[in-house]
Amino acid sequence: MSTRPPKKSATAPETAPAARRQPLQQRSQERVELILQIASERIAESGSGPLKMSEIAEQAGMSIGSLYRYFPDKRAILRTLAEQCAAECHDCITQKLAPVRTRAELETAFNELVDEYHGLLLEKPLMRDIVFGMRADRELAAMELAASRASGALLAEAIRRVHPRADAKKLDTLAFLVWQLGEETMRLAMDSPRGEARQLVDAYKRMSLKAIEPPWL
Repeated sequence: MSTRPPKKSATAPETAPAARRQPLQQRSQERVELILQIASERIAESGSGPLKMSEIAEQAGMSIGSLYRYFPDKRAILRTLAEQCAAECHDCITQKLAPVRTRAELETAFNELVDEYHGLLLEKPLMRDIVFGMRADRELAAMELAASRASGALLAEAIRRVHPRADAKKLDTLAFLVWQLGEETMRLAMDSPRGEARQLVDAYKRMSLKAIEPPWL
Protein backbone atom coordinates (compact mmCIF):
# COMPACT_ATOMS: atom_id res chain seq x y z
CA MET A 1 0.00 0.00 0.00
CA SER A 2 1.41 3.33 -1.06
CA THR A 3 2.37 5.79 1.66
CA ARG A 4 2.11 8.76 -0.65
CA PRO A 5 -0.70 11.17 0.21
CA PRO A 6 -3.53 11.07 -2.26
CA LYS A 7 -3.48 13.68 -4.96
CA LYS A 8 -5.73 16.64 -4.24
CA SER A 9 -8.50 17.40 -6.64
CA ALA A 10 -7.82 20.44 -8.75
CA THR A 11 -11.20 21.81 -7.88
CA ALA A 12 -11.49 20.94 -4.20
CA PRO A 13 -10.30 23.60 -1.73
CA GLU A 14 -7.50 22.51 0.56
CA THR A 15 -9.13 24.03 3.65
CA ALA A 16 -12.23 25.98 4.50
CA PRO A 17 -11.74 29.66 3.60
CA ALA A 18 -10.88 31.85 6.56
CA ALA A 19 -13.42 34.50 7.56
CA ARG A 20 -12.64 37.75 5.81
CA ARG A 21 -11.45 40.61 7.95
CA GLN A 22 -13.81 43.51 8.10
CA PRO A 23 -12.52 46.32 5.85
CA LEU A 24 -10.84 49.12 7.80
CA GLN A 25 -13.06 51.75 6.18
CA GLN A 26 -16.21 49.90 7.23
CA ARG A 27 -14.99 49.45 10.79
CA SER A 28 -14.12 53.13 11.00
CA GLN A 29 -17.56 54.09 9.75
CA GLU A 30 -19.19 51.85 12.33
CA ARG A 31 -17.15 53.48 15.08
CA VAL A 32 -18.15 56.94 13.90
CA GLU A 33 -21.79 55.92 13.95
CA LEU A 34 -21.41 54.48 17.45
CA ILE A 35 -19.80 57.68 18.72
CA LEU A 36 -22.57 59.81 17.24
CA GLN A 37 -25.24 57.51 18.63
CA ILE A 38 -23.78 57.72 22.14
CA ALA A 39 -23.41 61.49 21.90
CA SER A 40 -27.00 61.82 20.68
CA GLU A 41 -28.31 59.78 23.59
CA ARG A 42 -26.35 61.76 26.16
CA ILE A 43 -27.45 65.07 24.65
CA ALA A 44 -31.06 63.89 24.72
CA GLU A 45 -30.65 63.09 28.42
CA SER A 46 -28.84 66.18 29.68
CA GLY A 47 -27.99 68.53 26.79
CA SER A 48 -24.70 69.20 25.06
CA GLY A 49 -23.23 71.33 27.85
CA PRO A 50 -22.25 68.46 30.19
CA LEU A 51 -21.17 66.23 27.31
CA LYS A 52 -17.61 64.94 27.87
CA MET A 53 -15.32 63.24 25.38
CA SER A 54 -13.97 60.93 28.09
CA GLU A 55 -17.46 59.62 28.87
CA ILE A 56 -18.19 59.02 25.20
CA ALA A 57 -14.93 57.10 24.80
CA GLU A 58 -15.65 54.97 27.87
CA GLN A 59 -19.16 54.12 26.74
CA ALA A 60 -17.92 53.34 23.22
CA GLY A 61 -15.28 51.00 24.62
CA MET A 62 -12.32 52.88 23.16
CA SER A 63 -9.46 54.97 24.44
CA ILE A 64 -9.70 58.75 24.44
CA GLY A 65 -6.87 58.77 21.90
CA SER A 66 -8.88 56.58 19.55
CA LEU A 67 -11.88 58.89 19.92
CA TYR A 68 -9.74 61.90 18.99
CA ARG A 69 -8.79 60.13 15.77
CA TYR A 70 -12.40 60.49 14.66
CA PHE A 71 -13.40 63.75 16.36
CA PRO A 72 -10.81 66.22 17.66
CA ASP A 73 -13.24 67.80 20.14
CA LYS A 74 -16.85 67.99 21.26
CA ARG A 75 -17.63 70.77 18.78
CA ALA A 76 -16.73 68.46 15.91
CA ILE A 77 -19.29 65.93 17.14
CA LEU A 78 -21.95 68.63 17.46
CA ARG A 79 -21.19 69.95 13.97
CA THR A 80 -21.53 66.45 12.50
CA LEU A 81 -24.86 65.93 14.26
CA ALA A 82 -26.02 69.34 13.04
CA GLU A 83 -25.04 68.42 9.47
CA GLN A 84 -27.05 65.20 9.71
CA CYS A 85 -30.12 67.05 11.01
CA ALA A 86 -29.78 69.66 8.27
CA ALA A 87 -29.55 66.96 5.60
CA GLU A 88 -32.67 65.20 6.92
CA CYS A 89 -34.59 68.49 7.00
CA HIS A 90 -33.46 69.35 3.46
CA ASP A 91 -34.71 66.00 2.16
CA CYS A 92 -38.05 66.52 3.89
CA ILE A 93 -38.43 70.04 2.45
CA THR A 94 -37.53 68.81 -1.02
CA GLN A 95 -40.13 66.05 -0.94
CA LYS A 96 -42.83 68.31 0.45
CA LEU A 97 -42.35 71.21 -1.98
CA ALA A 98 -41.57 69.25 -5.16
CA PRO A 99 -45.24 68.52 -6.06
CA VAL A 100 -46.41 72.13 -5.47
CA ARG A 101 -48.08 73.68 -8.52
CA THR A 102 -50.96 75.74 -7.13
CA ARG A 103 -51.47 78.37 -4.46
CA ALA A 104 -53.48 75.93 -2.33
CA GLU A 105 -50.73 73.28 -2.58
CA LEU A 106 -48.10 75.86 -1.64
CA GLU A 107 -50.06 76.96 1.42
CA THR A 108 -50.67 73.37 2.54
CA ALA A 109 -47.06 72.30 2.05
CA PHE A 110 -45.66 75.34 3.85
CA ASN A 111 -48.00 74.97 6.81
CA GLU A 112 -47.22 71.27 7.11
CA LEU A 113 -43.46 71.86 6.99
CA VAL A 114 -43.62 74.48 9.74
CA ASP A 115 -45.84 72.31 11.94
CA GLU A 116 -43.67 69.22 11.41
CA TYR A 117 -40.52 71.14 12.29
CA HIS A 118 -42.13 72.54 15.42
CA GLY A 119 -43.27 69.04 16.37
CA LEU A 120 -39.78 67.60 15.89
CA LEU A 121 -38.27 70.23 18.16
CA LEU A 122 -40.82 69.40 20.83
CA GLU A 123 -40.22 65.66 20.53
CA LYS A 124 -36.47 65.46 19.91
CA PRO A 125 -34.15 67.03 22.52
CA LEU A 126 -31.17 66.54 20.21
CA MET A 127 -32.61 68.77 17.48
CA ARG A 128 -33.73 71.31 20.06
CA ASP A 129 -30.25 71.45 21.57
CA ILE A 130 -28.67 71.92 18.15
CA VAL A 131 -31.07 74.72 17.18
CA PHE A 132 -30.28 76.63 20.37
CA GLY A 133 -26.57 75.84 20.10
CA MET A 134 -26.41 77.54 16.73
CA ARG A 135 -26.70 80.89 18.49
CA ALA A 136 -23.41 80.54 20.33
CA ASP A 137 -21.16 78.71 17.83
CA ARG A 138 -20.02 80.72 14.81
CA GLU A 139 -19.52 77.65 12.64
CA LEU A 140 -22.96 76.30 13.54
CA ALA A 141 -24.47 79.75 12.90
CA ALA A 142 -22.86 79.78 9.44
CA MET A 143 -24.19 76.28 8.84
CA GLU A 144 -27.69 77.40 9.79
CA LEU A 145 -27.54 80.33 7.36
CA ALA A 146 -26.34 78.04 4.58
CA ALA A 147 -29.20 75.64 5.32
CA SER A 148 -31.69 78.52 5.31
CA ARG A 149 -30.39 79.66 1.92
CA ALA A 150 -30.74 76.17 0.52
CA SER A 151 -34.23 75.74 1.98
CA GLY A 152 -35.16 79.22 0.85
CA ALA A 153 -34.08 78.31 -2.68
CA LEU A 154 -36.42 75.30 -2.61
CA LEU A 155 -39.25 77.52 -1.39
CA ALA A 156 -38.48 80.09 -4.10
CA GLU A 157 -38.68 77.39 -6.77
CA ALA A 158 -42.08 76.30 -5.50
CA ILE A 159 -43.37 79.90 -5.39
CA ARG A 160 -42.04 80.51 -8.90
CA ARG A 161 -44.10 77.60 -10.19
CA VAL A 162 -47.20 79.16 -8.64
CA HIS A 163 -46.32 82.76 -9.59
CA PRO A 164 -44.09 82.53 -12.69
CA ARG A 165 -44.07 86.32 -13.17
CA ALA A 166 -42.59 87.03 -9.74
CA ASP A 167 -39.42 89.11 -9.66
CA ALA A 168 -36.57 86.60 -9.32
CA LYS A 169 -34.29 88.70 -7.08
CA LYS A 170 -37.10 89.77 -4.78
CA LEU A 171 -38.35 86.21 -4.58
CA ASP A 172 -34.96 84.70 -3.70
CA THR A 173 -34.34 87.30 -1.00
CA LEU A 174 -37.82 86.96 0.42
CA ALA A 175 -37.75 83.16 0.52
CA PHE A 176 -34.38 83.18 2.31
CA LEU A 177 -35.68 85.71 4.82
CA VAL A 178 -38.87 83.74 5.42
CA TRP A 179 -36.92 80.58 6.15
CA GLN A 180 -34.39 82.19 8.48
CA LEU A 181 -37.19 83.97 10.35
CA GLY A 182 -38.71 80.54 10.76
CA GLU A 183 -35.59 79.40 12.66
CA GLU A 184 -35.83 82.44 14.94
CA THR A 185 -39.54 81.82 15.46
CA MET A 186 -38.85 78.26 16.54
CA ARG A 187 -36.25 79.38 19.07
CA LEU A 188 -38.69 81.93 20.43
CA ALA A 189 -41.43 79.31 20.58
CA MET A 190 -39.17 76.91 22.49
CA ASP A 191 -38.55 79.64 25.07
CA SER A 192 -42.28 80.36 25.47
CA PRO A 193 -45.14 78.59 27.28
CA ARG A 194 -46.81 75.90 25.17
CA GLY A 195 -49.97 77.91 24.40
CA GLU A 196 -48.08 81.03 23.43
CA ALA A 197 -45.62 78.97 21.40
CA ARG A 198 -48.47 77.62 19.27
CA GLN A 199 -49.75 81.16 18.69
CA LEU A 200 -46.28 82.33 17.64
CA VAL A 201 -45.90 79.50 15.15
CA ASP A 202 -49.37 80.13 13.67
CA ALA A 203 -48.67 83.87 13.42
CA TYR A 204 -45.42 83.15 11.61
CA LYS A 205 -47.24 80.97 9.09
CA ARG A 206 -49.87 83.63 8.38
CA MET A 207 -47.27 86.40 7.99
CA SER A 208 -45.08 84.28 5.72
CA LEU A 209 -47.92 83.20 3.43
CA LYS A 210 -49.01 86.82 3.03
CA ALA A 211 -45.44 87.85 2.26
CA ILE A 212 -45.03 85.35 -0.56
CA GLU A 213 -48.20 86.45 -2.36
CA PRO A 214 -48.48 89.20 -4.99
CA PRO A 215 -48.25 92.17 -5.09
CA TRP A 216 -45.17 91.85 -2.87
CA LEU A 217 -43.37 89.86 -5.54
